[in-house]
Amino acid sequence: MSTHGHVPVMRDRMVELIARGVRSPLAPEQPIIVDGTLGAGGHTEAFLEEFPEAIVVGLDRDPNAIAEAEERLARFGSRFLSYRTRFDGITEALQDLVEQGKIPTDATTHGISGFLFDLGVSSMQLDQAERGFAYSQDAPLDMRMDPDMPLTAAEILNTYSHGDLARILKTYGDERFAGKIASAILREREKEAFSDSGRLVELLYAVIPAASRRTGGHPAKRTFQALRIEVNAELEALENVLPAAASWLHIGGVGVYMSYQSLEDKIVKKGLSELTASQTPAGLPMDLPGSEAEFELITRGAEKASEAEIEQNSRSAPVRVRAAARASMRGYQRFPVPPRGTS
Repeated sequence: MSTHGHVPVMRDRMVELIARGVRSPLAPEQPIIVDGTLGAGGHTEAFLEEFPEAIVVGLDRDPNAIAEAEERLARFGSRFLSYRTRFDGITEALQDLVEQGKIPTDATTHGISGFLFDLGVSSMQLDQAERGFAYSQDAPLDMRMDPDMPLTAAEILNTYSHGDLARILKTYGDERFAGKIASAILREREKEAFSDSGRLVELLYAVIPAASRRTGGHPAKRTFQALRIEVNAELEALENVLPAAASWLHIGGVGVYMSYQSLEDKIVKKGLSELTASQTPAGLPMDLPGSEAEFELITRGAEKASEAEIEQNSRSAPVRVRAAARASMRGYQRFPVPPRGTS
């Protein structure tokens, strides 16, 4: 299925934010941008078009996404590099590309100029009914972003204890009726194991009271979100990637995060708060050398999509954008020197 008509969320704003790092006085002649959530390749395409001097590295754990993006972006030649990994594998990916000689040595000694993480499930994955991400279509209860990983949504439903089911539904889905839903799942799986999403949706309609179903969107939304997060360890990956990705930015380099639900945004907000905090003891009139904040925020709070953007692309409605730029060398991690004189 072609996704070349996919419209990336807040495309122009993402280009504007990343431009600050690419055009920083300390950016190398051939800046490196990392799209940590490649998906259908829409944001990467925008960066490659807007910054003709840049290399863009696209990370994704989904081989289908990588194949689609490689087809879409083939015209950019060696300026586009794909790498299959979960997005918190950014360090391994960049080090491997350095060792392969796919990133120029003069660029790697400077670090990268920007990265973007467009979190959550991609529109391409939602549109592929057989992946089981969407509750609007009956499909196998899979929800794996990486099809080679062992854990599926069906296995969670069929093997997790009542306590664990209730915990993930409450924690990851903010589901008011987590306990009741968990009890119903255990009763139903004794009759027959869960295998498809249609049966789960029917269960949710039966368990969630009619009055509650009339508000807050589709009654399956929260449960499906919770299962997807558990299957893919999304929040763990996000917590891991915040310091890892930031460590590769040169002075002036920009990191951007797009969150679509409150749990993601809280983790991003906390992580950026730590990165933008000075280590100087309270009460001193100025920062002590080496204790200044690593980063400065370049978004005021969490930016939202405009009404015009939402009208054009309804999937941008819940997005929250936070971005920061490296302000000091504290915590900076240089790329390793490539072996064998690669360039």
